[in-house]
Amino acid sequence: MMNFQELITMINKSVDELDFVTARKYIEQNLDLLKDKKSLLKSNARELLLFLEKQKVEPLKRNEQAVINSINLYSRKFDIRGLKFAIRENTQLMLRKDILLYLNSDAKALLESMKVI
Repeated sequence: MMNFQELITMINKSVDELDFVTARKYIEQNLDLLKDKKSLLKSNARELLLFLEKQKVEPLKRNEQAVINSINLYSRKFDIRGLKFAIRENTQLMLRKDILLYLNSDAKALLESMKVI
């Protein structure tokens, strides 16, 4: 576990190197600590912190990403049976507001016609 000064240094270094994925991970893991000490972050890191505070959406887990990929694949192949099975087993995932961002056009069309989304 790193101390707070190391954390600030790593976030600022990641932002300087345009490695926003790493910076985002550091910020998400320490969001509560960083809210009070925004002034220690560089401007791009502060903007990323503000964006993540506003977002308030839980990122997708690996298994949820796999389900979405399978839904997109079933839709592309027009495999309705597989699509229904994937949806039935993951109803909570289908209720997320940001699900449309991850679906391809085939999946959106089929899910809308099935009145899932």
